[in-house]
Amino acid sequence: MLKFDFSFMFEPNVKGGITEEEFLQIQPTMSRFVEEIAREKPAFVKVLFDRNLMDMVEDLREWILNFDNFVVIGIGGSSLGAAALANALKPFDWNYLSKSERGGYLRIFFLENVDPDYTASVLDRIDPRTSIFNVVSKSGSTAECLAHYQIIRGLLEVRGLNPSEHIVFTTDPKKGLLRKISERDKIVALDIPPELGGRFSVLSPVGLLPAMAIGVDIKALVDGAKDAYAKCVVLDVLKNPAAMMATCHYLHKLKGRRISVMMPYSNRLYTLADWFRQLWAESLGKRYSLSGEEVYEGLTPIKALGVVDQHSQVQLYNEGPDDKTITFVEVERFDRDVLVPSIHDDEEISYLGGKRLSNLLRNELFGTERSLAFNNRPSMRVIFPSIDAYELGQFFMYYEFTTALMGKILKINPYDQPGVELGKQITYSLMGRKGFENMELLQPSKRVVIE
Repeated sequence: MLKFDFSFMFEPNVKGGITEEEFLQIQPTMSRFVEEIAREKPAFVKVLFDRNLMDMVEDLREWILNFDNFVVIGIGGSSLGAAALANALKPFDWNYLSKSERGGYLRIFFLENVDPDYTASVLDRIDPRTSIFNVVSKSGSTAECLAHYQIIRGLLEVRGLNPSEHIVFTTDPKKGLLRKISERDKIVALDIPPELGGRFSVLSPVGLLPAMAIGVDIKALVDGAKDAYAKCVVLDVLKNPAAMMATCHYLHKLKGRRISVMMPYSNRLYTLADWFRQLWAESLGKRYSLSGEEVYEGLTPIKALGVVDQHSQVQLYNEGPDDKTITFVEVERFDRDVLVPSIHDDEEISYLGGKRLSNLLRNELFGTERSLAFNNRPSMRVIFPSIDAYELGQFFMYYEFTTALMGKILKINPYDQPGVELGKQITYSLMGRKGFENMELLQPSKRVVIE
């Protein structure tokens, strides 16, 4: 099970941290919100107990494993969860291993950004004949996704390959363009529950299909999330990690700390910070409250990598504005370790001889944590006993539930994202999409350009 250490979120460990009085005052409110969410059973909880969704994925196992490459075509919540799973649970050289070395599982690639250099580089590395393409868009109208889909379909058709034998959609069960194409062209399609937002969808077929394709134990992933959920609905805040995280972040926000830094001390877990960043930003950054009041609410997520960003960001965290909380992500047991040999006798280097890199990494985390505390900057730890599918499932659920609790206490809707729609509509207009031709485009009244 994941462990959580909130010690440096509180007084007297950190001057200006949460006081016992502040904590006791908010506990009844947070317990009530836990009870409300447990009663409401949001979509990210319901998917855990919908066996049909996992069965849909398992039914494709034999077909999928005939291929050599699995390409995820999606963006944001349609790909970040799958990328986090792949980076955490597969070796860094996974795509360079032979199929036998991969145990029969697939290499994995992501077509996310529409940067042409990036897209071309992925296409250069795969053979469409031995590739399966997973097009992920609940709405079926995501421009970046549809552009990549058409490029891929064009490549398949030029080579005389049947698109229905190389493409699988993950989309809304009943509506949207991808569902229509699926029914017309006999392309396999997996369901995304209509009420499930993309950033909450990693434990649905959105994340489960790519995970299965690369050999992740998807049952262990879901089991971890279920076990975490059982703790998320405990009414005693001190025994509920999600409620504690929401409580700490909210109380520090009241003290002016509106920036949430996630800093994994593990390269394998670094992409988790990308997943968290979207979840936190898109869910909590809202102009209007539930009552329609203009509130400009939100907490800004930042990602950092320990130890690397001790040399780029920690100076700011220690001595810059006191507007942040830091979440360290720690790993207790790595799959591998490296011993530093004793080569030199010089004092400046000999102390490292005979030590392991894991020991150095943990002590770096300890030193950073304590230096922040010395400067009265709050932090907490999320502790992975090891990196496996079960622990990842827990992590996803704890943070999704925490986000739902933050929505409650901030009085905003954490499940919508109206702030991204205008940008999409302007893009549609510029690209000539029918129905958006006459959209008024804001032009600067004064241009300031330097060449």
